[in-house]
Amino acid sequence: MNCPIALTLEEVGEWWSLLIIRDALHGLTRFDEFQQSLGISPNSLTRRLTELCAAGLLERRRYQDRPPRDEYLLTARGRDLQPVVEALAAWGRKHVTRKKGNVRLLDSATGAEADPVLVDRNTGRAVNLDDFRYVAMPTAHPVKRRRLPRD
Repeated sequence: MNCPIALTLEEVGEWWSLLIIRDALHGLTRFDEFQQSLGISPNSLTRRLTELCAAGLLERRRYQDRPPRDEYLLTARGRDLQPVVEALAAWGRKHVTRKKGNVRLLDSATGAEADPVLVDRNTGRAVNLDDFRYVAMPTAHPVKRRRLPRD
């Protein structure tokens, strides 16, 4: 796949579930659409869709009775994954695919390509290791409490 998310997740973790979420963010809702887009086996796709529904990320909704057919819609919880998916895509375009990929996120008002970054909601500043620091909370693992400053 020539997708920054797919290639990035191949390097950093399990990828089918987030790729299904990615496709749902792109407007896919039906089993055959997910299967065609991903090239995933029907059994694996069924299992993943069931898990995503159980996790409250997708909602299964009947759209046809004869034969029975369902579609899978993002819930609010699933839509909240968009910044995570876009952050992975941005990282992938920068470090893995070198700006390649078939889908881009555009500003609806201007049509300009978005350049997603994680920002602090309180200050509006981009989160980075120079301007922000990690601190260990009382419930942190002892190793982290020893290594990190405490709040």
